[in-house]
Amino acid sequence: MGGTVTQLQVNQFSHGLLNPGLGWLLSCLGTFIGLRCLTRHRAYTGRTRASWLLIASVAVGGTGIWAMHFVAMLGYTIPGQEILYNVPMTVISLVAAISVVAVGLFIVGFGGGGPGPVLAGGVIMGVGVAAMHYFGMAAVSLHGTMRYDLGLVGISVLIAIVTCAAALTAGLRVRGLRSTLGVSMIMGIAVTGMHYTGMDAMHVYAGGGMAMSGEPSSSLLLPLLLGASVVTFLLMLIIAVSPNEDEIRADASLSRRLRAGGSLAVRDSPRPAETKPDVFASGDASGDASGDASGDVSGDVSGDVFGQAEALAQADAFAQTDAFAQTDAFAQTDAFAQTDAFARPDIVAQPDAFRTSG
Repeated sequence: MGGTVTQLQVNQFSHGLLNPGLGWLLSCLGTFIGLRCLTRHRAYTGRTRASWLLIASVAVGGTGIWAMHFVAMLGYTIPGQEILYNVPMTVISLVAAISVVAVGLFIVGFGGGGPGPVLAGGVIMGVGVAAMHYFGMAAVSLHGTMRYDLGLVGISVLIAIVTCAAALTAGLRVRGLRSTLGVSMIMGIAVTGMHYTGMDAMHVYAGGGMAMSGEPSSSLLLPLLLGASVVTFLLMLIIAVSPNEDEIRADASLSRRLRAGGSLAVRDSPRPAETKPDVFASGDASGDASGDASGDVSGDVSGDVFGQAEALAQADAFAQTDAFAQTDAFAQTDAFAQTDAFARPDIVAQPDAFRTSG
């Protein structure tokens, strides 16, 4: 009789709900950051839009999918065996996750956001995410042979496609923090469910297989996950300090109004005549202006001088007249006085005459 193949018992929850819980949280966090990036990309064009799409790709592909996958793999054990991880395949799975997410986001981000781009982006992202999952599983090295249930593999791929299409649709419509948080939680459940569906599709059988090679999880996955945590923190910091979509649009509207106001001011300002200057005309104009100015000034000055002279003459005339009047009055008074003086001696003399004669 041929030897029977023994299926090995595996444990996906060797640490209880810690690994799936942490994996779900990472998936929610990566999706949340990616959706906040998508809300900002809508307010930009060109390179700035592409930059936000790249940041969203790192958040969703690196944190929401790849980090979630390997955090869940830390709880995957086979009793009596040590599981190693191939370093190149592990890195390839990370690059694959970010790359396929970037392709899907760029299709939607620059494709108009209609049903066609969303469907195409969702299919590409879904197939890529599923491929990333199975690349990650290919990095596993153990004593035994791994086989897959194609039905469950197909279901996991379908879940990935639907999840990615839903994420793209939400990224085009979600605006507020509450709605983004709600969508992120649902997406976290979908991504985690896709992962464990793919893990259920894998069966390990004793015997066969290739020689084990690679690094244990403690020396490979933990440093990688620590680096992913640092990158996630930096992405959160970028989102925290950057303006949101409404603020970006308000700033852009204000800039347009300022530019429009400046252009109107320049257009409405009077422009000098584009004719050559006439030297003689300018000379005549300056002569006329100087003549008028000097005439006005000299006229005013001479008028003031003559007016003052006339006033002084009149004052002098009045003074002379008053002096003459006073002199004449004194003369008349003196004449009267003299006349009275002559008259009174005659009167006084007459009594003497009478006395002489008597």
